[in-house]
Amino acid sequence: MHFPQPLLPGVLIRLYQRFLAEVRLPDGSVITAHCPNSGSMKGCDHPGREVRLSPAENPKRKTRFTWEMIHLPSTWVGINTLNANRLLAEAATLGVVPEFGPFDRLTREVSLGDSRIDFGLVRDDTVFFVEVKNVTLVENGTALFPDAPTLRGRKHLRALMDAVRGGHRGAIFYVIQRQDAVRFAPASAIDPLYAQTLRQARDAGVEMIAYRARVNPEEIALEVALPVELETNR
Repeated sequence: MHFPQPLLPGVLIRLYQRFLAEVRLPDGSVITAHCPNSGSMKGCDHPGREVRLSPAENPKRKTRFTWEMIHLPSTWVGINTLNANRLLAEAATLGVVPEFGPFDRLTREVSLGDSRIDFGLVRDDTVFFVEVKNVTLVENGTALFPDAPTLRGRKHLRALMDAVRGGHRGAIFYVIQRQDAVRFAPASAIDPLYAQTLRQARDAGVEMIAYRARVNPEEIALEVALPVELETNR
């Protein structure tokens, strides 16, 4: 996934009001950027770190820039959760995720019970439902999700379990937008109920897929599948 325009460099001053960030630009001016991440941003909100911004496509938007990534000591981290869906769509279209197998068409925002699942990979009369989660938190080489308690995340897991019981495939797909992870595990210390539900989903036949992405200011691309460890207590 290449950015349509060059990203603007800056330095993070602070993250505030959940979805807003103050950033100092190279000319010394300070702007407010939109933070497209509904999590806690744990480990990714350090003032003084180098960031990259994209210009807003909508001229009527209140914030002129979108915060795309931050540079931590060992890696760039993609914090824009929308990019995780874009990466999966691109990878599925190119056929670079062998776990998906063959499919006839890809549909976005598929209704499943009272939930909406990010993607449906349709083949014949069956649908492979795939829910995507963006992962930015890494501790000691382990990518962790969620970084804050998530009722919505548990709801998606229950919907995927219903899909599997109905004869379809279902998967939770974790996009790890940083390169310092070697495995994935649920963040049990942050949301033990999510970790418990994830194990229940695994036992019900929901597939667990985690891919690390290569992240830099020029491009973001899915790079390699990582092992998923559900029994660890992290």
